Amino acid sequence: MFDKRERIILLIDGANLYATSKALGFDIDYKQLLASFGQPGYLVRAYYYTALIEDQEYSSIRPLIDWLDYNGYAVVTKPAKEFVDINGHRKIKGNMDIELAIDAMELAPTVDHFVLFSGDGDFRRMVEALQRMGKKVSVVSTTRSQPPMIADDLRRQADNFIDLAALQGELGRDNGARNGTSAIEDVDDDDDEDFDG
Repeated sequence: MFDKRERIILLIDGANLYATSKALGFDIDYKQLLASFGQPGYLVRAYYYTALIEDQEYSSIRPLIDWLDYNGYAVVTKPAKEFVDINGHRKIKGNMDIELAIDAMELAPTVDHFVLFSGDGDFRRMVEALQRMGKKVSVVSTTRSQPPMIADDLRRQADNFIDLAALQGELGRDNGARNGTSAIEDVDDDDDEDFDG
C-alpha cells in the first residue's frame, strides 16, 4: 500500500475522525498516529482541520489543538458559526472541507501519497482530481459502524481504503483514558445536518 520512497501527507478532518472513532468506541492516540504513518514512507506533514468556537470561555477541543500544534501537526482552524434555528435551538456549524481541499491541491506537486482521514463523500471529486495529477490517495474511515461512516462513492474512488477499526489496536485508546492527545470535537462539519449544542 505504501512505498518507502513516497512523500506522504496526512489530511485529517478532525470532526469526522472524532465521530468515526467515537462510533467505534475508542479515542485516537495522536502521537501514535504520527509515528505509525511516519514509518511506511517519508511523512512530510500531518494537517489537522477543525473549526473552533471562538467566544467560549473554555472549549473541550482546545487542549487537543494545543497538543497537536506542539507535537508535529499543522493545525488549520477557523471560527465556527453559531446561530439559532427556527425552533430556537442553538446550532454550531464549522465546515473545513474547502480549506482541506485547497491545501491538498496546493500540496499536490510535492506529494506522492495523500492519506485522507474522513468518510465525507464531498471529498470524492478532490480525490479524483489528485489521482488525475498522478497522486495516490488512501482514505481512512470505517464500514464497521451503523451506519458506515464512509460514503460509498469516496471508498470506491480511493486507491486504498483503510478501515479505522483495523487500526484500533495500534492507534486506539480506551474512551475513558483522556489526556492532552484526545478531546471532544464539538463542532458539526456537515452542511446538511446541524448539531445541537
